[in-house]
Formats: sequence, structure tokens, C-alpha cells
Amino acid sequence: MDKIIKTIAEELNIKPSQVENTVKLIDEGNTIPFIARYRKEVTGGLSDEILRELGDRLNYLRNLEQRKEEVVKSIEEQGKLTDEILQAVAIAKTLAEVEDIYRPYKQKKKTRATVAKAKGLEPLAVIIIEQKETKPIKEIAKEYINIDKLSEEDKKNKDKAVNTEEEAIRRSFRYYSRRYFR
Repeated sequence: MDKIIKTIAEELNIKPSQVENTVKLIDEGNTIPFIARYRKEVTGGLSDEILRELGDRLNYLRNLEQRKEEVVKSIEEQGKLTDEILQAVAIAKTLAEVEDIYRPYKQKKKTRATVAKAKGLEPLAVIIIEQKETKPIKEIAKEYINIDKLSEEDKKNKDKAVNTEEEAIRRSFRYYSRRYFR
């Protein structure tokens, strides 16, 4: 919090004590017009324009610090956090800079296609769509049932387990058909 107060004081060219007192008033739920009109003695006579700018900047910097923490935590959970990344996030001054640092580590959205791919059903989808195979599709789909081959932990994971040939057919065709028929 001291870092935020110092930054705002430097940017607005006011005393850190003025910023600190104003932040306390804002955190107590006072509005900027109320502070400007009735709490001049606490803020050191800051104008409503400066108070508004202070409030906006306070909100932005708090959001920036929160986002930095989220990004560091996410990259750390992936096991890819390095000292260079940590330092880059720490010195970032804008949300855009933080997002640029995070972009290569951002988790992709989980779609039906990614779930089917994780289950190994992409080849089955290609077989279904190309319709070149002469064997019945249920026989082919039996090869993709993997519940017996998975570890106990993976068996509980819906994104990896394929229990029946119907599930294999349904998931592979539905998830990959959009890719071929757009």
C-alpha cells in the first residue's frame, strides 16, 4: 500500500500524507464529492479534480497489483515462474504490460474439441468424417475405449476417460464436425 501511496503522491505532485488520509476516507466509504466538500482539513485542501484523479488512480493501481499477484500465481502453478518473469511483472507499470508478460502462459479455453483431443479421439473423428473405413464404426470405436488403460487418478478425470464406444463416437464426431463443416 505504501508503494501505491508513494506513486500517487509523485504523479499528482502532492504530499504522501494527503494521499494516505484521502485513501483512508475513500476506504471508509466516503464519496469524492463528500470528501472535497466536508473533509478539506483532512485532505489538506485538495480540489475535487485532484481527489477524483486520486480516486481513479488508486482504483487502477490496486487492480494492477491484484492482477500482478494473479499472474504470478498462475505462472507459478504451471511451474514456469522464473526470476526474470517475476522481475518483469514487478516493474510493470500498466495492466497492458502485465498482460503482455502473461500472454505466453495464458491457459487456453477448454472446448469440446480440446477435450476430445485429450481423450485421443481425433483419429476417430477423421475416420468418421472421411467415411473410407469399411468396418462398422462401433468396432473401430472399441479401440478408443481407454478406461482400463488409465491410472486410478485419470479414471476419475472426465477429460481423459472414454467408457463406451457410443461415447467415443458421439464425442469425436460432435467435437470435430465443426472443424470440417465450417
